[in-house]
Amino acid sequence: MTTTVPALVAATPGASFERSTIERRDVGPNDVQIDIAYAGICHSDIHQAREEWGAGIFPMVPGHEIAGIVSAVGSDVTKHKVGDRVGIGCFVDSCRECENCLAGEEQFCLKGNVATYNGREYSGEETYGGYSTSIVANENYVLSIPEGIDLDVAAPLLCAGITTYSPLKHWGAGPGKKVAIVGMGGLGHMGVKIAAALGAEVTVLSQTLSKKEDGLRLGATDYFATSDDETFKTNSKRFDLIINTVSADLPIDKYLSMLTLDGSMVFVGLPEKPQTFRVFSLTGGRRSLAGSNIGGIRETQEMLDFCAEHGLGADIEVIGADQVDEAYERVVKSDVRYRFVIDTATIPENAA
Repeated sequence: MTTTVPALVAATPGASFERSTIERRDVGPNDVQIDIAYAGICHSDIHQAREEWGAGIFPMVPGHEIAGIVSAVGSDVTKHKVGDRVGIGCFVDSCRECENCLAGEEQFCLKGNVATYNGREYSGEETYGGYSTSIVANENYVLSIPEGIDLDVAAPLLCAGITTYSPLKHWGAGPGKKVAIVGMGGLGHMGVKIAAALGAEVTVLSQTLSKKEDGLRLGATDYFATSDDETFKTNSKRFDLIINTVSADLPIDKYLSMLTLDGSMVFVGLPEKPQTFRVFSLTGGRRSLAGSNIGGIRETQEMLDFCAEHGLGADIEVIGADQVDEAYERVVKSDVRYRFVIDTATIPENAA
């Protein structure tokens, strides 16, 4: 049996979103049903809906920054109850058996985790994301959103928050560490907030100084324009860690020159083209060039609890269903400070 729910659907690659309906499975013994309140718009939604990362599965319902309220639970569910504030991030299942899953690193499931949308369940059924009014998922992949974080500002934490929190923790950002965040967008602004809350000295490296006031307000102590070559000279051998949140092509060697001995530059942005660098840029300071990809369920819950403890949420602009196509264009133009969040109450036909 299935349940029909309202959703925003892209019928074909690059198509405008239309109000329609999708089928959600009935609540099984280990499932949680969530009435979605808010769904964040991630740049990866745009890449996938426009097939910029390869072939997609259509019709598509994007959205992996999901926040809402539990409306039903299966008979064997122990982690959540009706009325709980919860969220879903970038995946809704994993094999639960491989060494990575058993280590709490389900994002690196060796079988391949089940993406929240534009993916397939292990049964072969297509997955649909958060641009809808309801979703059903296994309880083990549903996160608790603590009191103290409103659901609208919590939604982007399920991707933008964990995507920056995970490498900051893994590479030891904290007191005495100098951290640079490349880019001041949806990911970057959360990186600044989290790195500052961890106690690191934070610098923003952005193409221009247009968002300097925001960067300093969110916790950065310095802000430099990378369009100015003096930036790389001024900050030579300065940073212990650089988190690159942008998907643009960068002069990697120039960024590596800003790392101190044993420093690391970590990619969380996903450029479409191959990136190049000189190996001497690494060997000259025993530096590392690395990548990171969201976080596991345990770490994502840790991140949510950390954000609640420190009063952190995303800076957002709440929009209605009719504004999603426009929001996509604005994201591409970097015309948002700093995350669009869809009020899913506007999705049903009678809400038009």
